[in-house]
Amino acid sequence: MSYIKDKKVAIDDTWYELLHDEFEKEYFIHLKAFLKSEKEKYTIYPPGSKIFSAFNHTPVDKVKVVIIGQDPYHGAGQANGLCFSVSDGIKQPPSLVNIFKELHNDLNLPMPKNGNLEKWANQGVLLLNATLTVRANQAGSHQKQGWEEFTDSVIKKLSEKKDGLIFLLWGKFAQDKAALIDHSKHSILKAAHPSPFSANKGFFGCKHFSKTNEILINNGQSPIDWKIE
Repeated sequence: MSYIKDKKVAIDDTWYELLHDEFEKEYFIHLKAFLKSEKEKYTIYPPGSKIFSAFNHTPVDKVKVVIIGQDPYHGAGQANGLCFSVSDGIKQPPSLVNIFKELHNDLNLPMPKNGNLEKWANQGVLLLNATLTVRANQAGSHQKQGWEEFTDSVIKKLSEKKDGLIFLLWGKFAQDKAALIDHSKHSILKAAHPSPFSANKGFFGCKHFSKTNEILINNGQSPIDWKIE
């Protein structure tokens, strides 16, 4: 593990090797100063040790699938550093419930009682939020402070360095990231966002879970076991 700021904020070595130049750029230095100031005045989610959880559960060489979210959840105990995921014992937010409904309809898997998606991440599903921190109870409060530049760089570098990735882009925000991806090397699956406001407009019925596994198998890779215990 490589430490970014202190002994509480660390990122997997394979990611540090890929991204180390980003940590020295002016925007990231500004971002660190912003986060230090925020932490002095407010409660910030997720905790420092989980800011880079998506990277620590899914090293660069293991990435097979990328799901892009926007912000961490801003309620107490919810955010665990993986997009759409919540920590053990936390009530599932509506978007996650809808993801599980589609999973059930697509693959006939039971509706999970647990909303922690670490099992997916450990199999090579990078669960990447565009913004990696948020102020408690204030959605979007850490947008436009540098995180988006960092995570855009993550997507671009993955696109350049890897082959045959599958990007699941749910909703307009995620779909705008398609411009960062080399379409000739990677598969891109698009659908509406799973939130209650849009799930009926194309998320339900998208069958992205079975389609992802079909692509992986056709590429000679092992499928994802999407079942959450």
